[in-house]
Amino acid sequence: MKTANLAIVFTDIKGFTERTSRQTLEENQRLLQVHDALLAPLFKAFGGRIIKSIGDAFLVTFESPTQAVLSGIAIQDRLWHHNRHLLEDEQIHVRVAVNVGEVRVENNDIFGEPVNIAARVEGITDADEVFFTEAVYLSMNKAEVPSQEVGSFELKGIPGKIRVFRVPRAPYRVLAPAAPDAVLPSPEEAASLPPYGNLALARVDSNLDLGQRAAAGAVAVGQRATVLGKQARTATDALWARVYAKLPPAITTKVSSTVAGWGVCAGMLGVVLVGGGLLVSGGGPAMRAIRDVEGASGPEKTQRVSEARRLINLEDADQRNYLNGRLDEAQGKWGTAVGLYAAAVRKDSNSRAESRLISLLKHEQCGVRSSAATAVGSLRLEDARGALKSLADDGGPNEGSSGGFLGLGTCDSKQAAADALKRLPAN
Repeated sequence: MKTANLAIVFTDIKGFTERTSRQTLEENQRLLQVHDALLAPLFKAFGGRIIKSIGDAFLVTFESPTQAVLSGIAIQDRLWHHNRHLLEDEQIHVRVAVNVGEVRVENNDIFGEPVNIAARVEGITDADEVFFTEAVYLSMNKAEVPSQEVGSFELKGIPGKIRVFRVPRAPYRVLAPAAPDAVLPSPEEAASLPPYGNLALARVDSNLDLGQRAAAGAVAVGQRATVLGKQARTATDALWARVYAKLPPAITTKVSSTVAGWGVCAGMLGVVLVGGGLLVSGGGPAMRAIRDVEGASGPEKTQRVSEARRLINLEDADQRNYLNGRLDEAQGKWGTAVGLYAAAVRKDSNSRAESRLISLLKHEQCGVRSSAATAVGSLRLEDARGALKSLADDGGPNEGSSGGFLGLGTCDSKQAAADALKRLPAN
């Protein structure tokens, strides 16, 4: 049994369950994709390792408790920048909780009381806040992270009381590492600052920060521009032009030369707006044609599907099952999409199809999760073990909805995941 002393971070979105119950599936998917695009690069920038994500929640580990707390501070400031020009219903507010301790590391997952404590502390954390335990307070570098005690709490299933601290809001005497002698800003200046004064965000590589700024701007415009539905490619291009035009010259020059680093503007992250949603770009004419399908309807959609199939047939044979799966997914044909991804893994050893199947274990629809779990179980995909365990333990939205075998009975993706785990090779 392997153990390690790690800092553990839990995050989730405020009011996620209530919000998803009044949004469409596409809106829910967009919310999660924007959320992931904004948070995941910051975890990695501070040395974090994402253990798993279920819906709106992340579980991340760090070797350094200081870096763990700093990542939470950076996330809250990044979301402030993202939210400031959005309507309230479009904003994303998360809570961040941090603990540290010795955990068991098994099958790319972590277990133990420190994990349970972190999860319980997250339950008492307020939105837009970073809470952490006394263990973190004692082990972190206090010169880098300001702190304020919240109180002592009895947490369910945890013996004794746990002292909890928070990161207080800016202004601080030190607004950023590059300005150790900075003075406190005026009240007017303080009102325009993010909640933690960019204390941690200032440490992030400029390309990463730039890319996230572009992502936030593009997503904000895209959400407003596509509320009424169909968006053709020309409109998408115009959207990017509007976002690009609003950036300062120094930034647009860097976007042109570096493709925005981690940014969503056709950068390494490869996330593009289309038809009111976000899709991970696979590149090439076939994928572009598939993305065009999602925003179309009626005869136009039929024509675009035909064009996409024509382009798919021009691709290498080992890519066609995967691409046809993406095309069926763009049309909402989830059952056949899962089957095509499974065929792409079985016949073509297609890594993109494998990744897509595993990602569908977190889908908002119970039936899609169940189908994906059955597929990865039959394929015995070891890389899906962590996601399957998370699904088997926690389930997902709409458990118990209609959609069992042949459309009869109720859907139970937790059981489907548990059954799939039994089919994976023994460790």
